[in-house]
Amino acid sequence: MEAAGAKLLEPMERLSVMGLSEVARTIPRHALLLRRIRKLFSERSYDLAILIDYPGFNLRVAAAATRTDIPVLYYVAPQLWAWGAWRIRSIRKNVKSLAVVLPFEEQFFRSHGIPTEFVGHPLLDREPLPDRNAARTAIGIPPEAPVLGLFPGSRTQEVQRLWPCFREAAVRLRSAVPDLEVLVATVPDASYLRCADCAIRMDSARNVLAVADSVICKSGSATLEAALAGTPMVIAYSMSPFTYAVAKRAVRVQQIGLVNLVAGRRVAPELIQNDVTADKLADAAFSLLDGSSVAAREQREAFGEIRQQLGRPGAGTRVAEMALGLVA
Repeated sequence: MEAAGAKLLEPMERLSVMGLSEVARTIPRHALLLRRIRKLFSERSYDLAILIDYPGFNLRVAAAATRTDIPVLYYVAPQLWAWGAWRIRSIRKNVKSLAVVLPFEEQFFRSHGIPTEFVGHPLLDREPLPDRNAARTAIGIPPEAPVLGLFPGSRTQEVQRLWPCFREAAVRLRSAVPDLEVLVATVPDASYLRCADCAIRMDSARNVLAVADSVICKSGSATLEAALAGTPMVIAYSMSPFTYAVAKRAVRVQQIGLVNLVAGRRVAPELIQNDVTADKLADAAFSLLDGSSVAAREQREAFGEIRQQLGRPGAGTRVAEMALGLVA
């Protein structure tokens, strides 16, 4: 957005954390930003508020916009079908139009009286992945070598919690598959401790997906990226004990992986909290390294169904049309 000419009030990287106790430390910064936004709304500096995901903060922004008669378009809806249903009233009161990216969300929000449009998933507009053979050559990986991709997350906290288990799972898999190559999808400013007995390469998420035979993946949009790439996966997630205790009581869905939620069934194995161990990750990923295995074939078949359910490319264009309709 900055590259496209948007003026940033606050870099998102300074605000984005996961978990209840972790969010508490950022409350002062959020409060200052919300105060600035309320002032700008009262000065009528904007004709429309387009809010993207991030419901804990953005629903407060929506309420502030409504109080000053600024219409709100919310893009990427809060996952109230999973937890936080008490926020329905706030959305119904403060959001003029809701643009959702998962196919089952339109009916859910419409049933609660909220004007909603399924616009398709923005991942469908990503450029195609690099050619597999060309990417392997560029990275220096033999054409026939089995490749495991590791996606430990995009937030520093996620990397801190997941990376040690992901790394040790890779060590175990290399013991079982000596010619296994391991690639890690890295993000800036995160620390990835190496291990002496495991040759691990670091690269971009796109390159990792282009060359990997299977991936161990943090729960989130990366699971959909892997599905669209046709790459079998194991899904994992871990959070602070306090956050997990609260989430376990609040979450109303049986699965956390987006591929499984879209498919409506368990397509990829999920390991959560105490089940995120090196042994369990390695066991779940082992059969997926063989592309001809039953587990790998079944996942790839399901990925085709998921791709169809995610709609058509052009989500951004449809959201822009919705925005123009609100200010016309």
